[in-house]
Amino acid sequence: MHVIKFVLSAGLTQLIRNFAVVAAMSGNKDYKSATSIYDFTANSIKGEEVPLSNYKGHVCLIVNVASKCGLTPTNYKELNELYDEYAESKGLRILGFPCNQFNGQEPGTSEEICTFADRQKVKFDMFEKINVNGDNTHPLWAYLKKEQGGLLGNFIKWNFTKFIVDKEGKVVERHGPNVDPHKLKDSLEKYF
Repeated sequence: MHVIKFVLSAGLTQLIRNFAVVAAMSGNKDYKSATSIYDFTANSIKGEEVPLSNYKGHVCLIVNVASKCGLTPTNYKELNELYDEYAESKGLRILGFPCNQFNGQEPGTSEEICTFADRQKVKFDMFEKINVNGDNTHPLWAYLKKEQGGLLGNFIKWNFTKFIVDKEGKVVERHGPNVDPHKLKDSLEKYF
């Protein structure tokens, strides 16, 4: 009898989780019919729904981030430097999406991720932890991958994959984790 209750409880818990994912994504257009990132919403790291149409007229750099990756120190430092150089003068917006799908390198809660980001003096916009691959991929990330596929397939290979989005919300470039943010200056300059 206890086993049946546990199985029912586990099944109900999964059903509730699936419903929560669908509900959270209900403000998003199907990624296949989307025409720009402005068709999507995402939750800020503080849990507030953010329509990505708020970024109209800005060049955006969208990155999947992690706190405990070997690439973290360089990427956070250089993303901050890009923000310092271009946010005010050129209107650059950087959107960081924590993801724990790569070797468990972003295991923390939103609060723990915020604490880490504060220690890194992050100035750019941070969002709630999401999946960038698999069945529960956030629709924005499904769209990013559809628009700019990777060399060995459209999936995200590791932390700190970077997408450049132009002022019209179109995904114009994709750069792998091995491309440090400071190497993106020439690419970004083309879209300001």
